[in-house]
Amino acid sequence: MPHPRSVRRRARATALGAGALLLALAGCSAPASEPATAEARDWDDVLADAEGQTVRLWMYGGDDQGNAYVDDVLAPAAAELGVTLERVPIPDTGDAVNRVLSERQADVTDGEVDLVWINGENFATGQQAGAWLCGWTSMLPNMAYVDTDDPLLTSDFGLDVDGCEAPWHKAQFALVYDSARVEDPPGSVAELLTWIEEHPGRFSYPAPPDFTGSVFVRQVLYELAGGVEEVPLQFSQAAYEELAPELFTRLEQLEPSLWREGTSYPQDLGALDELYADGQVDFTMTYGPATLPDLVADGVFPTTTRVLLVEDGTIGNASFLAIPSTSGSRAGAMVVADLALSPEQQFQKARPEVWGQYTVLDPDRLPAEFRARFAELPQSEVLPPYAELSAGADPELAAEWVTALDEGWRRQIAAG
Repeated sequence: MPHPRSVRRRARATALGAGALLLALAGCSAPASEPATAEARDWDDVLADAEGQTVRLWMYGGDDQGNAYVDDVLAPAAAELGVTLERVPIPDTGDAVNRVLSERQADVTDGEVDLVWINGENFATGQQAGAWLCGWTSMLPNMAYVDTDDPLLTSDFGLDVDGCEAPWHKAQFALVYDSARVEDPPGSVAELLTWIEEHPGRFSYPAPPDFTGSVFVRQVLYELAGGVEEVPLQFSQAAYEELAPELFTRLEQLEPSLWREGTSYPQDLGALDELYADGQVDFTMTYGPATLPDLVADGVFPTTTRVLLVEDGTIGNASFLAIPSTSGSRAGAMVVADLALSPEQQFQKARPEVWGQYTVLDPDRLPAEFRARFAELPQSEVLPPYAELSAGADPELAAEWVTALDEGWRRQIAAG
């Protein structure tokens, strides 16, 4: 029986997914070109130009909390600045990228997309084709609260952000388990792989290119390679051919111990969440662990749900807001991106009952009032604080790695 909200597809953090291969092909076919660069301007001039503009924010539409935050919190605040913010829900961020690439090829200067929630392969595909406006983030007043040396915010899956996207929130991959059913939880990825084989049928992961299933595969890659130091962040065919065979061999070995003996995989994170909520598996996983207390409080997940602390850390990244070079409302888009970075909006977005997303702001740079407000956010026994959860966080691999591993999984595991 479906649980309330159990089939909700939480935002895939970086909004990657089933369109990854399509985007890679689109990126290869699109001519590489120089990005458009914003002219340096006084912020008051930007605000004046933004007055009366409509900004269409294209974003993954399967996250109820994310939709509600944009509609009920961010959009009214934008209206107070004279900007109409319209959320355009899409099933995959690749839809927005493909629209921008098509408009760019047709020399459109007032396109349908003004702002995109993005990262990873999608950002890289657009960057290769010069699809993004660059050089504008340094003009945002609220960037003063961001640590510009934070590697999670200066690099997007191995690609230099280079002023082409503004940070929106951080994400941390987390393995989640039911402590009532897993009395002696594994403490590392290696121990988890052993646990899976010792408890057949009680574990599964979403089939890549689902974003969460894809990051699980990359986490296993790090473990089998001997740690993050043994995997070059930038993709090379030689590195792939050296490291991928052991990865896929190990994943094949796990299949008989997976749910349904690995004959089928959950299609996406929502499907895995439903298996977990129904008690058919003992683990789920997420790139947005701050939403877990809300799921427990609503009765979707059992009260004994806990986040697994992995001794060597897990993969972390950030997602961003990018302005297409085809947007006719660039000033308005900049105003919305700056507003989204404000301490008030970042605090509201961090509240578990609002959206539960980790802030990109540096606490040491915040006014005392907001340092106190962030410090007072409710803690939960379901998961540790972000600082503890993200300690020793593993870096993301370059987008080319993601595409290659997803395709390799499809060929060698799914087609098995």
